[in-house]
Amino acid sequence: MPKILIVGGGYAGFYTAWKLEKWLRAGEAEVTMVDPLPYMTYQPFLPEVASASIEARHAVVAHRRHLARTNVLTAKVTHIDHATKTATITPPIGEPWEFVYDIVVVTAGAVSRTFPIPGVADQAFGLKTIEEAVAIRDRVLTNFDKAAQLPAGPERDRLLTFVVIGGGFAGIEVFAELRSFATSLLKSYPEIGFDDTHFHLVEAMGRIMPEVSEPTSLWVIKNLDQRGAQIHLNTQLTSAVDGRIELSTGESFESDLIVWTAGVMANPAIVRHTDLPIEERGRLQVRTDLRVGTEDEIIADAWGAGDVSAVPDLSGGGVGGFCVPNAQHAVRQGKLLAKNIVAVLRDEAPQEYLHKNLGAVAGLGVGHGVFQSGRIAITGLPAWIAHRGYHGLAMPSWERKLRVVWGWVNNFFLGRDIVSLAAVENPRAVFEEFASRPKPPAEAAAPARAFPAKAAPVKTAAAAVTTAAPAEKAAPAARAPRKTAAKPVATVDAGEATATVDVENTVSAAK
Repeated sequence: MPKILIVGGGYAGFYTAWKLEKWLRAGEAEVTMVDPLPYMTYQPFLPEVASASIEARHAVVAHRRHLARTNVLTAKVTHIDHATKTATITPPIGEPWEFVYDIVVVTAGAVSRTFPIPGVADQAFGLKTIEEAVAIRDRVLTNFDKAAQLPAGPERDRLLTFVVIGGGFAGIEVFAELRSFATSLLKSYPEIGFDDTHFHLVEAMGRIMPEVSEPTSLWVIKNLDQRGAQIHLNTQLTSAVDGRIELSTGESFESDLIVWTAGVMANPAIVRHTDLPIEERGRLQVRTDLRVGTEDEIIADAWGAGDVSAVPDLSGGGVGGFCVPNAQHAVRQGKLLAKNIVAVLRDEAPQEYLHKNLGAVAGLGVGHGVFQSGRIAITGLPAWIAHRGYHGLAMPSWERKLRVVWGWVNNFFLGRDIVSLAAVENPRAVFEEFASRPKPPAEAAAPARAFPAKAAPVKTAAAAVTTAAPAEKAAPAARAPRKTAAKPVATVDAGEATATVDVENTVSAAK
């Protein structure tokens, strides 16, 4: 039975495995999917997760729950040697091992692409993972908590200044959602006014959202300006060291939250560790039928799709002749990839990937949205409803759809949940602070402190008299007139020995 290895469990990888389970006959092939995360992230929902409009767990799809007949490995593929059809799998615990496959499907996705700008690597958040979206949400809430206790001044301004780098769809959506989020928080923080919050988006180009028409993009800029958010066009970030934002225009200000959305690149962990052909921009070279290779040469038994691959765009709408890296293409490519793999296994011809984009839709915060299809543009509340409707239906599996929609309904009646869970980054902090620990070995082994030893009681007649006659009872005898006659003595039997003592002197000593 042929072994199919899927490298990556994002959109393209998940949908490939999901559809292979549907279309493969029993015993026709064995499918294994490897991804370091146990879930697929629905990335269009990340801006709403960052703004507390969607619960984080509802924006991910568990691999093992929805891939019942796929071998799911939560590990990393660190090398692909297609010449020998082996892949090196590195688990989180244990030694790397070799996996022998018959067919490989590379769908490893993309990561944030950054530039060597001082401070960015140390200060900024990306927006490619659910963990980043949650951290952004918690940072906003925590900063509001801190700022509410501070007087007006530089530190308060820093906490309430939020910056997004990149004016594409992802950047505009998270920027607008955070603006909407901050505005909704003001009623819970009477110490903070609307004018105390500051939002800046920095875009190097002369316009935002190239997927929509210029008039539509201008409407978005105007809408955000009216909501108290500033967009800097034809501007570059030059430094973000210690949170101090310096722009190419000469402007500078302090910020405690920087979100980087200025581009993506193919997952370097895969494309730099394989013998499969890589094109000049660092992506896997893929044909129109999603087989690896060129139109003149086919790499047998190797397939690719999604953001990691340079898939030719037959519709003519792609940048540089290739499909842009977005969820819309990745989902459709994953479905076709599964269909083509099944076709080749059955000695049938694969189909070419062709998808003509019918439009673009973006959410800009609760009640605000934009939709563009050809020359038709819809803005405001109708576009926002269209945005939620489209992505609600696009979310894979009815189980996930219901969770997301139910969360929206809850928020409509109950409002957003504004609890920060930033402490989860160090969940043992409180336990560690108060937990008892054993003493260090050196301290435990140290001898006890020496004190002067008390004189041991002498077993004499005097001691016996003192014990038998307390001082207060002996006092009258001490006050008796002193006789000049011979001193009285007492004889006391102390076991085997007999001692004779001076009673008067003994009583005086006791007193």
